Amino acid sequence: MTSRTPRDSRLRLVPRQPIAAARRAVSTRAARPAPRPPEGTPPPAELARQARAALSGAARLAHWADGAGDGLRAGRDGALPAADVDRAAEALGLPAAQVRADWDRARLAGLIELHGGLARAGWRLRAWDRDDTAALRGWVALFDAWSLALPSPEGAGPAIVGEVVEAVPQLLSLLHLSAGPVRLQALLDMLEQRVAELRTERCEVPYGPRTESADGAAEEAQAPLTALLDWALAALTAVGALVPADGAAAPAPAPDDADDAREAQLTPLGHWSVWVKLEQICVAAQSPAGNIEQTAAAMLRGCARLTPGPARAEYRAWLAARSVGSAVEELLTVARGEDALLRGLAFEALRAVGAPAEAAVRAAAEEAALRPYVLLWLFEHEGGDPENAPDVLTREESTWLWVDTAAAVADHGESQLLIRHLDSAVQGSVPRLLEEVRAVGHPRTVQVLVALAAAHPDPALAKAVRRAAFQVHTGGV
Repeated sequence: MTSRTPRDSRLRLVPRQPIAAARRAVSTRAARPAPRPPEGTPPPAELARQARAALSGAARLAHWADGAGDGLRAGRDGALPAADVDRAAEALGLPAAQVRADWDRARLAGLIELHGGLARAGWRLRAWDRDDTAALRGWVALFDAWSLALPSPEGAGPAIVGEVVEAVPQLLSLLHLSAGPVRLQALLDMLEQRVAELRTERCEVPYGPRTESADGAAEEAQAPLTALLDWALAALTAVGALVPADGAAAPAPAPDDADDAREAQLTPLGHWSVWVKLEQICVAAQSPAGNIEQTAAAMLRGCARLTPGPARAEYRAWLAARSVGSAVEELLTVARGEDALLRGLAFEALRAVGAPAEAAVRAAAEEAALRPYVLLWLFEHEGGDPENAPDVLTREESTWLWVDTAAAVADHGESQLLIRHLDSAVQGSVPRLLEEVRAVGHPRTVQVLVALAAAHPDPALAKAVRRAAFQVHTGGV
């Protein structure tokens, strides 16, 4: 037998699964029977028919865009250029405003995807007419992005708009549990209570001038929320989650003396979607980790020992209890931290978010520590084969990701996992790996090399790795 030396050691190249290398897959969940929707919920085929009807205009425009050739390019904000709007309006016999609205809905529903600015048919459009699940998921994606369906009222600042968006899931739960029309005054009362709770949780106190009249102060405080409630209900109606008032496209504001008579009611699609989200919350609440009320970091730590399937269920339940924007930002904040395992898991959770997270994830590509994860996320989000995902990374980015994943293994895994992690390197030999690892400049390089040297049973290889760690530490060559 001849011993392996660092000079002739070859690394077996295998498909890279960075997070799988760091995860200790132990499932502690018991089987739970599939929940049944509430009595009166239409069957999935009927719900899918309603979803297709709600998005018929968006699907029609997406088919037109798919047949328009490879030259259809969106603007920098994702909007359809004026010239293409005119082309679509003429071809489909629609007003330009309707084309713009259908374009936005098609993007939000995943019927159209933008790849480097070029518009292409999304995978949901390919399966739209034959796959009920694709149709329902497309509508749910639009429903989750309801706050983008209509512009918020003029004069409403981003803070109060964000509070209302965060409070709307509670209003939807009330509408679902009521199983019928709910007075707008009841929704307004709940909205005011929830906004007050959010401000209390942030330890905010009212500030600014107050009027002497108690009635005047109440009117001043209530008016913005009243307008924002009207906006939220109109946007939810526009995406098909609420029953239109008297057949109108959106609930119209009523005179002051008729406010108490106005009502809101969920459509069958709205009831079904809210029920699904409540079930996801219940699943998380019944889980051993109890992740539903945890911060993003705590939730990800709780999911680290789960297999991918149960972990995705936990991600979806955690996401269902939060607004999409705040959840995505919280996950990216965790990804920017020092824990490499949580960084990888945060991007796994972002895969459960899907299209609504694309803009924020794409913006994070400018950050060196996140760029490899971002590129892999975007590749898979755009329909690429996960087996080919590593091909989108440069050699330097692949090496950075290898070191980052090795840091996760060193912090949370066992020594054998770290040794096996050598097989996932893109380099063909240990000397070349060490050379490129030293050059990549990852802040955890020294710790990773020291841990690898301590774990590896080959004395010659361990010595070479220790020497490389010392050179990085001292700034040598």
